[in-house]
Amino acid sequence: MLERLAKIEQQYIELEAEMTTEEAISNPKIMQGLAQERARLEELVTLYRRYQQSVKTLEETNAMLNDNLDEEMLSMVKQEIDRLESNIQQQHQDLKLFLLPKDPNDDKDIIMEIRSGTGGEEAGLFAADLFRMYTRYAQIKGWATDVININEIGTGGIREVIFEIRGRGAFSRLKYERGVHRVQRVPTTEASGRIHTSTATVALLPVADEVEIDINQS
Repeated sequence: MLERLAKIEQQYIELEAEMTTEEAISNPKIMQGLAQERARLEELVTLYRRYQQSVKTLEETNAMLNDNLDEEMLSMVKQEIDRLESNIQQQHQDLKLFLLPKDPNDDKDIIMEIRSGTGGEEAGLFAADLFRMYTRYAQIKGWATDVININEIGTGGIREVIFEIRGRGAFSRLKYERGVHRVQRVPTTEASGRIHTSTATVALLPVADEVEIDINQS
């Protein structure tokens, strides 16, 4: 796996070099193609470089065990080694997942629908919470959101909302959110303090690519 990642990193470096050539700079079509290919590899290469840095830091920290350390410093070094080993294990797993064959829809924008389910007004409030959560997540990721249709409930809840999320990797990050979501909590309007169970359903579809159609007028 690491050999494959090293080759991908080299490909990324070569793409960056090509983007500075006179041929690429003077030809927007070539530049666009190179930029798209670079963007496709960028997240993986960044993750791989972080992994390499973590491995290097672990080696340097392990070397400190050979020094004449007092008990307190030795304990700190061992804690840091444990932390680094845990990080490296997680980064290695992330890299393995990144190299798996990708869903062809992973980089597409999405249309998401959230509907309140069982639970009355509390279900509507739960649906509104989910809507805020997903739009906030999109904002953090730098994605754009547009509400297509929303049916609100007077208490601040949502009966149904349909919205678009536009950004690279939106489908891959959110596709597993599909299904029924469930929450158990005490509503603010519940005087007796009883726990209510509410549900909301989340559905999403990838936005279809635009297709140019030439119509023969003859």
